[in-house]
Amino acid sequence: MSAPQTPRLTVDIIIELADRPGRPIVLIERRYPPPGWALPGGFVDIGERLEDAAVREAREETSLDVRLLALLGCYSDPARDARLHTASAVYVAEACGEPCAQDDARHLAVFDPDAELPVLAFDHGLILADYRRYRQHGMPAPLRFAAR
Repeated sequence: MSAPQTPRLTVDIIIELADRPGRPIVLIERRYPPPGWALPGGFVDIGERLEDAAVREAREETSLDVRLLALLGCYSDPARDARLHTASAVYVAEACGEPCAQDDARHLAVFDPDAELPVLAFDHGLILADYRRYRQHGMPAPLRFAAR
């Protein structure tokens, strides 16, 4: 019996810089295709907890040691990543200090999440819209179902 084919599990992290006014967030410019700006994140390793993967990916891409605050939501639209079907757990985290682009991040920048942002890769524009609602009202991401 062969193993079932399932989506690849990923994490994405919205990192708020707690030591700056307004708690701006960190975005990375991707080093590898697909190009564009994105939330820090990546694939979960076998034997790794989601939370540990989020902390590891944040450190690998931004050099920041984050403290996870909340699970914003899970995103699993089969079209969210053109390379393959992924399912992502998205965390809100906080950190202090100066982020530095590393690993899969070509560049890094700090943004006011309520300001106009660059074009984002994957479904990260949708994730940040959900994050704005979370910031304003404390509501997690809404459940989304495929149209039937």
